[in-house]
Amino acid sequence: MYRFEINASGKSLLYRDLLQALDGLTAGETDAIANMANAAALLWEFLPDLNWAGFYRTVDGGLVLGPFQGKAACIRIPFGQGVCGAAAATRETQRVEDVHAFPGHIACDAASASELVVPIVTGGRLIGVLDLDSPTPGRFDAEDQAGCEALVALLGPRLADLESNSTTEQT
Repeated sequence: MYRFEINASGKSLLYRDLLQALDGLTAGETDAIANMANAAALLWEFLPDLNWAGFYRTVDGGLVLGPFQGKAACIRIPFGQGVCGAAAATRETQRVEDVHAFPGHIACDAASASELVVPIVTGGRLIGVLDLDSPTPGRFDAEDQAGCEALVALLGPRLADLESNSTTEQT
């Protein structure tokens, strides 16, 4: 059993502690699915105001649902479609204050109002995305983006066994 001391008194402290906890959870573990599952559980437990936290994996040139916490989700997302597909296609973080105003938004959960999606690129290859949804418009800010990008930077190399599924090179 893991027990984490996460300081939620401010976002910088929260993300510092989440990074340390994620490092402890995934250090030395080579199974990507296990690492994504623990990361999703950690984020779900400690990030406030989420209704979904999880991963989509790059498989055969598209995104396929990976480990997550929350309601059942869309299984496959083509690159370029929805917020996750946009992050995958551009390899840029997508921070969307109002998903209903996002062109081509895919509504897996009608309760989602805002979204943060961070691409996971390792060794020049897109291996998936981290996806966070909130029922609150404008839930995610620059601190959340920076914090989640740091978490993905740590986690990405620990998802190496997913790289063999990725067929899209970074250009």
